[in-house]
This record gives sequence, structure tokens and C-alpha cells, in this order.
Amino acid sequence: MKTLCTGIAGLALVVFFAHAADEPFKREKFDDKDFIEIFDGKTLTGWHISAMTGHSRASKNQTGGKWVIEDGAIVGSQDIPGNGGIVITDKQYGDFEVVLQMKNDYGPDSGLFLRGNDKGQAYQAMIDYHNGGNLMGIYGEGLSGGIHVRNFDFLGKVTDIKAKDAPFPLPFKAEDWPKLWKHGEWNELRARIVGNPPKIVTWINGVRIMEFEDKMKRHPDTGGIALQVHGGGDYTKQFVRYRNIKVKPLDEKKP
Repeated sequence: MKTLCTGIAGLALVVFFAHAADEPFKREKFDDKDFIEIFDGKTLTGWHISAMTGHSRASKNQTGGKWVIEDGAIVGSQDIPGNGGIVITDKQYGDFEVVLQMKNDYGPDSGLFLRGNDKGQAYQAMIDYHNGGNLMGIYGEGLSGGIHVRNFDFLGKVTDIKAKDAPFPLPFKAEDWPKLWKHGEWNELRARIVGNPPKIVTWINGVRIMEFEDKMKRHPDTGGIALQVHGGGDYTKQFVRYRNIKVKPLDEKKP
């Protein structure tokens, strides 16, 4: 029996290392012990919907999109054609790391806002999950300076991306994207912001995707964490979905 168990264990190690060798990504390990749940999976307690952004113009800034809880997730969509908005934490954060799981339809434009306010101004970790869009690049939502840094674009299908020139290059071959990202399943997105001017780092399923460091202070030191449904078009029947949202305030300012 000992020989059999030893043989099975050895085979398992061989399979594990073979799989690790075949994987074209460098996945990082994280210390998640100090993370705090900021979404209870049942209600929007601790969050509020804002209709003050430019994405809510179709309703004349009367509503901020449709946000409901389904199957333990925050589910967002436009409430009327062209009308989106944000759902944002009541609490303000400064230096922090946020992690969540996402399972969006391929079509709606969304985003993870860092240090956001009710007007929608924030450093945005992009969740532009559509043709021509990007995941986890950095966009200056309502900020000066024209910040828009991304290292890949989606093509016609969610399985196809094209690498772009960027200060932080795409850390894997574009053709390997389907090995990292599984559409229709829950995938993990993570972002860290420290300092002001801030340094921002983002990850997709444990793979570091983007590093961005601003050169000037253009936004307050603190703000909320927000999720977005973009205005324009008609996305009343397509949805964004987020769950297991956690944050860790950071004392050390080193991403």
C-alpha cells in the first residue's frame, strides 16, 4: 500500500509540475487574511446608487441604472435604454487593495472605480467587456490628464484579444488569453492603489496585468469603491455581475 500511495503521489507531482510548466502565465500568490467583506451577498447595505454621473443623462440624472441582488451577486444593467450609473460604497478608502469576482455578459461597458465620488470621478480599473474594450487597464474617469493606459483590446469575440504598445506590456501572448480567462464563469479581478499621486496595480486571475503611476496629484486621497454601468446604447437586457467583494486597507504604500 505504501508503494502504491508513493507512486500515486509521485504521479500527482509530475502532473502538477507538467501543468505548471505548460501554463504561460506567472500567477502571484496573495495574503488575503486581512480582507474585509464589503458586500454581504444579500443587500446593498453599505452601498448607494448614484445618478450624478454623466452616464445617467438619459434619465436626466433621476436614476442611476438598475442594481439588484441575485444569487449572491450585485447585478447591474441600464434601467431605461441608454441610462446607466454607479453603485458606490458609503465608506471612503485611501490606500487599499480590492478583489472581486466578475461574470458579465459580453457587451455592457462597466468599471471598477478607485477613490470614486458620487459624480463618478475616479481612477478606473477598466471592465470594458465588449468588442474594442479592455480589462484592468487604467482610465482617468472624469479626471484631467487624459489617462487611458491599456495593453490589449478585445476583438470580435471574447476569446480574441490584440496586444497594444504600453509602458507595461501584456505579460503573455495574446493567443494564450483563453487559457487565462473563462467567459461565462466567475473570474477574479484585483486592484491596488497607494499614494497620491497614486501607483495602481491590477491583476486578472492572479496574473499582474497593469502597473500605472501617475505623475501629479489630480484627485483626493480618499474615495469610495464603485461599480459602473455605462450610459449609451441599449443594455437593458444585458448585465454585469459582481460578487465576493473584499477590501484590505493598506498601511505600507508599496504595491
